[in-house]
Order: sequence, then C-alpha cells, then structure tokens
Amino acid sequence: MKKAWYIVQTYSGLEQTVKEAIEQKRDLFKLNDFIGRVIVPEEKVVGVKGKKVEKYRIPSTAKLHVASGDSVKKGDAIAELPEVHVRHDGKIVELRNMRKLVIESVDRKNSRTYYVPSSTGIESGIRLGSRLREGMPIAKDKSVYCEIDGKVVQNDRVKKIVIENTDGQEDIYFVPFETFSKSLRVNQKLKAGELLADKKTFVSNTDGIVEIDTYGAYKEVKISKVTMRRLFPGYVFVEMYMTEEMWEVIKNTEHVINFVSNAGQPIPVKKKEMNAILGLTSSQKSEKANEVKIEINISVGEHVKIKKGPFEGFTGVVQEVKPERKELVVAVTIFGRETPVVLHVSEVEKIEG
Repeated sequence: MKKAWYIVQTYSGLEQTVKEAIEQKRDLFKLNDFIGRVIVPEEKVVGVKGKKVEKYRIPSTAKLHVASGDSVKKGDAIAELPEVHVRHDGKIVELRNMRKLVIESVDRKNSRTYYVPSSTGIESGIRLGSRLREGMPIAKDKSVYCEIDGKVVQNDRVKKIVIENTDGQEDIYFVPFETFSKSLRVNQKLKAGELLADKKTFVSNTDGIVEIDTYGAYKEVKISKVTMRRLFPGYVFVEMYMTEEMWEVIKNTEHVINFVSNAGQPIPVKKKEMNAILGLTSSQKSEKANEVKIEINISVGEHVKIKKGPFEGFTGVVQEVKPERKELVVAVTIFGRETPVVLHVSEVEKIEG
C-alpha cells in the first residue's frame, strides 16, 4: 500500500503530545501497514544576543579546546588551565588566600590585575561586572586602589604560594583556589617539578555554537544556545494510507482537531512540497544534520556602534542582515561619504533609544 502525507491540526504547544499518541496507537494496534512516520517539523535556531548567550571569561594562559563556529554540548570542555609545578627547589614560606580582580579599561584595550588578601577583603559592592573609576579603593583597608576607569571582568579566589629557593630568591605563584594541592604546608620543602595545583577545566553549561573574542588578559568564549522551533505551529504531519477506519483512528486521538481538508476530505500533501518540508526539518537531515539557523535581533534600519576592528568607534545604519553568515552590512560615513561595511554580529552593538 502506497502511503501519502496528511496534515493533522491540533492546538499549538500540543504537537509533540499528539505525535506520540498517534505513534502509540500505531504500535499498539499493529497499524504499521497503514500509518508510517509521524513528524512535527522543527528547525534548530541559534540566538546570538541577549539571554540566549552564555559567556565565559577564560584567562589568556588557558588552552582552548574550541574555536569560533564549533558546536558544543552541555558538559563539553571548552578550555583548560594547565597544572602548576614548582620551578626550583625550595621551601614554602607563605600560603595565603587571595582575591584576584582584573579590571578592563572602557575601550577594552588595557587591563590591570590586583591581588587582595581575603583577610583584608574587597570593598563592598565590587563584583563581576562592577564599573570602577581611577582612584577608587579596591581593598577595604584602602591599601589597593584602581588605576584605570573600567569594569571588573574577573573576580576569582586564588591561593598565593611563595617558595624561597635554595639561592635565597622567591618564586610567587597564584593558582586557582579549587585546584590548589591541599597537602601543601608552610615550611614544606619541595623539589622542582612537584605539583602545586591541578589543571582547571572550563565546561559549557549549554548546547550551542562557539564565538571567541580575544582581549588583553582573557578570552571571552560566547556560546549561543541552540533551541528547537516549530516550523508549523499547531500541525502534525502523518504518513498514512487513508481509509475510513484510519481516518477515525487519527481523528479520535486526543487533542486532534481535524485533518486539513477540502469539502470534508483530507488533502494529501504534494510530494514536492513534502520533500521540501523534510529537507527543512533538522531531524530528517543527513549530512546537514548539524546546520542551524542563526537568529539575530538586529534589523535593517537600526543604528549600531562598531566595537571591534578597523572601524571601531564608528556608528552606522544596518542596510542588510545575513543570518546564515552571522554578518551585517552597515552604512558608515567615512570622510563625508556613506560606505557599506560588512561586519560580523560580534563586532557591533545595538544603540538603544
């Protein structure tokens, strides 16, 4: 029996429930000769702005396991700080808990790193993302002051280890608090090569597509979340051999409203149209299974500011959006003439107002 594709109407949000109910009936009553595939056409969508983006600030000394454009899954390693080993024979003379703050300048071209003893503490209100001005105190006892106007881009607990070498010189290490070797003690003698801290692995908290920006003291790894979006909300596609009995089986499924019909008769989907739908559906793809649609919340006609590259600081108007390439064409005025510039979405920010 040759089957055709038909469209079943349901309530938006219940498509998957109806799909599973039809499949259960098919399997329970052994109707595979009459009912074949049941699909809810969907596509993968990647957001590149706002709440759909996870950001990770990775120290510049870390080894990256991903590159821009890579797909990652939740739990995948994205970067790794290497183990820390003793450089020279010596003795531990100081172990201290510290707070490491990295302040990045407003133009993101410079940064300063500060270490404040945990026993001293940092000023209340200073946290990741806080904006500071030159001259503002960082430590509560006013022993450390900010030297630039900028923003806190790192605020981490670290362990300070001071080792006095056999020649009387001191080596100072700042290692992540959570990877510090807990067996170390003051006055402990160490040989070159012994372990001070284990490696630290950064993992993704979500499935998504990677974008990497490099700054002075760190790399910002952005992971745009992948979500599934219904292509045809409120509809389920059923491959079946239509008979009056099969019509009743489907029609009497809970949450089914009706078949898409003409004069009461269910209309089969044209083969050409169905092939196109199957080609758009992520779950039906073969070698294109990893392709996703990029969703950009910047529209033609909106004003943007360029924050990276040779046109940094310029503003312009969006003339064209290319979501498949994550690019924008922005009209920028240069020497009194309007010039179209092709930019990656990560190089611009929307001017609100």
